[in-house]
This record gives sequence, C-alpha cells and structure tokens, in this order.
Amino acid sequence: MRPTALLGSADLTQPSSTGQRTGRDRTVDAVGCFTAIALGALFLSPSLHGQVVPLSPARIVADVACGTLACVALWWRRRWALGVAIACLLLGTISISATPAGLIALFSLAVHRPVRQTLLAVALWTPSILLFAAYSPTTDVASVVVRVIPLVLAVTAWGMFLRARRQLLFTLRERAVRAETDQRLHEDQARRTERTRIAREMHDVLAHRISLLALHAGALEVRPDLPSEKVRETAELLRGTARQALEELRSVIGLLRDPGEDPTPPVPLPTLSDIGRLVEETRLAGAKIDFEMRVDHAHAVPTALGRDAYRIVQEALTNIGKHASGTASQVRVTGAHGAGLHVTVRNRKPLHAGVGPALPGAGAGLLGLQERVDLAGGTLVHGPDSSGDFVVDAKLTW
Repeated sequence: MRPTALLGSADLTQPSSTGQRTGRDRTVDAVGCFTAIALGALFLSPSLHGQVVPLSPARIVADVACGTLACVALWWRRRWALGVAIACLLLGTISISATPAGLIALFSLAVHRPVRQTLLAVALWTPSILLFAAYSPTTDVASVVVRVIPLVLAVTAWGMFLRARRQLLFTLRERAVRAETDQRLHEDQARRTERTRIAREMHDVLAHRISLLALHAGALEVRPDLPSEKVRETAELLRGTARQALEELRSVIGLLRDPGEDPTPPVPLPTLSDIGRLVEETRLAGAKIDFEMRVDHAHAVPTALGRDAYRIVQEALTNIGKHASGTASQVRVTGAHGAGLHVTVRNRKPLHAGVGPALPGAGAGLLGLQERVDLAGGTLVHGPDSSGDFVVDAKLTW
C-alpha cells in the first residue's frame, strides 16, 4: 500500500468529521494502526537487547502501554487530527514505541489541517524529544535529536506537499466545473438570443405580408360588384404577396437548418431604399398613405440602420392595417449623418370599427420594435398624441 493511502479521502475544505467514514476509510485506518504497532515494535526492539543499561520491566510495560494507546488513537485521527497528534506526542515522551504513531499522526495533521496547527505540533516535538532523552537510560540527547528530528521534518514536509497538491487539484477541478457551467450559461444565453432574433424576424416578415393578404381579401369581400378586371388584378396581388411571404418564410426557416444541409438562397434583406416599395405595396391594398423621405446621402446609410428603419415602418403599417384599416396615415423618414435617422408613422383614429373580424395581435410587434431600437442605441415612442392620432416615433443613431 502506498504511504499516501494512510491519508484517507478527507476533503481539504471541510473537517473529516462532517462526513461518515466509508469502508475504505476504515480499512485504511486499521492498516495505519497496525503499521504503527509494527514500526513501534521495531523502534523498541534495540532498547531491549544489547544496551549497557537495559530498560526495567516497569519501563518496558509503560513503553508498550503508551505505544499501544498511541497506535489505537490513530483510529480517530480523521476527526481530531490535532488532538491525536498532541496525544501521541505526549505519550512519546516516555515511550519510544509511540514514535511511529506520532509521526503518522503528524503526517495526517499536515495533510488535513491548516499550516498553523501543523507548525504548533512540530514545535512541540523538540521538548518532547528532550524529555524522552532525559527519561530513557538507553539513549542520549544527541542521538535522539539526530535520529528523530530529520524524520519529523521529512514527514511534515511530505504532508504539507501533499496538502498543497490536493488544494491545487481541488482548485483546478473547481475552476473547470465553473468554466463548464459558465460555458453552458453562455450557450443558453446565445441560444435564447438567437431564438428571439429569429422570432422577431419571422414576425416582421410574415405579419406585414399576411396583413396585406387580409386587406386584399377584405376588399373582395366588401365589394362583390367589382369588375372582373379589378378582381383579376386583386387576385394577382394576392398571389404575389403570398409568394413573397413564402420566400421570406423559407429564408427565415433556413436559419434553423443544420450547417450541413443544402441551404435555401436567402431573400435579400430590406434596406432604407426599400421603404418606398413597402409603402407602394401597402397602397395597392387600399391604404391611404402620405409618404415623404428626406435623408441626406441616403446611399451612405449603414445596412443595419436602414433595415431597422424599414422594420419600424413595416410594423407600424401592419398595425394600421389591423386596427385602423381605411384611415389616412403619414410616413416620414428624415435624417442626416451625425443628426441621426428619424422615422415617424402617424394615423388617424378610426371613426368606426372595421368590417369583419379584427386580425389577431398580441402586441409582440411593438415589443420587438422596442428591443430592436434599444439594441441600435435609439429611442422609440408610440401611442396617441394630444390630437388623438396614434404615432410611432423612432430616433436612431447615425
């Protein structure tokens, strides 16, 4: 058995008494006790033979009794490491056979307890050795010091080295666990962020297209007397809008595919210049929109900033189609580099409820716009103004 097995499996961060000993711990402790008994017999044997002044029977009995007590005390070295070490030390002042048990107790103390307790026990070894040399007629001070002090220092250094090594391994293991936990949290956060982004894009892409489909279909429903040419034109608009919705949906769903799969060619992302096309498509559905764009050097607007402006107008027009269909609206996009980009969409309050059931909505669109504008470092205000008009007003940094 390796000497380090005598240490047991105590946790360096907690006293050994906090946990119940396992079968392996009991086996190791028993082996430690028997090892101390065997080594104690070897230490005592020279004092029984070949000495000028042999030990008296009373001293032999006292030596063996104290040595036995020291070896038995090792059974509790896990719970009371310092107490067992000092007890073995005191017994060793009149018993040479208790010396191996004292060294094992000191070794265990150096491994399982703080350095201060270990240094205290080491400091007590010197007076203990001097007392033993004065008590025993078989040896002298110089012989005892030369034989025992190197053993004490070696055992202490070895135990402190093992303690430091265990602490290092414990720290590295803790860091590895913490790093793995942080990595999982980072991955979960990245996954949630990506899901939120995909959900926002899917809402922005589909909500407007489906609203246009509903507006076109509603026009056919309320005007059954439309000429066949107008019906055919509306049907073509429905088909074109549905096709664009499917293409944009495939593009968003493509983000969810595995990298190894054959990707669907992505639909070009909208830019600032696409706002005019967006307004025109909404007009074809019957919306009354007054549109104005005055942006200095519009071609120099960053792609992400232009896309944010497009999504703001798109969501505002979608909400108008849902909740204020048929009312007049205004779209204003102004700005310049250094002054920022200002997007305003305004619509009149509807005088009466629309025909047919209202389109479903949960307010996720405006919430998504708020998140988008916050990420862009801008501000967003939406709600009725003093005149009763509903206004979506966004100021983006440029």
